[in-house]
Amino acid sequence: MARDIIVTLDVMLARRKMKAKELAAAIGITEANLSLLKSGKVKGVRFETLAKLCEALDCKPGDLLDFGETVAPRAPAHPLEPDGLA
Repeated sequence: MARDIIVTLDVMLARRKMKAKELAAAIGITEANLSLLKSGKVKGVRFETLAKLCEALDCKPGDLLDFGETVAPRAPAHPLEPDGLA
């Protein structure tokens, strides 16, 4: 399995009982960009943005990012084979 950077922003938002919309407004980015960041669909994040996230959420970068194994998506089962078993 591949090891990747895992974004745990959604966990911190839940801990702080803050909505993504509030956070986006607080740090000056669009909700769409925050959503992409939360889902890990970005290739990078500026240190300035990371600093604003940490300030708004009262946390450290390590609270928002992790490094570990990601689960590879499972191939869909063939429609004629139950649970993909041959």
